[in-house]
Amino acid sequence: MNIEEYSDVVIDHFMCPRNMGVINNPNGVGTKGDPGCGDSLNIYIKVENNIIEDISFLVFGCPASVATSSITTEIVKKKTLEEALEITEEFIIDSLGGLPEHKKHCSNLGVSALRNAIEDYYKRKI
Repeated sequence: MNIEEYSDVVIDHFMCPRNMGVINNPNGVGTKGDPGCGDSLNIYIKVENNIIEDISFLVFGCPASVATSSITTEIVKKKTLEEALEITEEFIIDSLGGLPEHKKHCSNLGVSALRNAIEDYYKRKI
């Protein structure tokens, strides 16, 4: 890890990730992996009245993957499902103060896993 490549926000979320772990009895689970670099992410959500009341993650990956996963969970916690679905990879990157070009693909993990968790929530609800 070349620390000069990362913003203070990225370093903070890597060193002190928020919402890491597994929620008991989640009602939505989303997974996303990047076979090219080996990163893998699981996001767990607890939805009540259309609001993401709780969210957590487990990630296997580089500092950028940890940071993007952490900030994604922070951003969407207490948002409606519709608001969460509007979050983009670019918004995650901007929220982190940027990422090196060769690490921007890491932002896809969080957004994709989140969308997969929301999709899983809707499937379970039927």
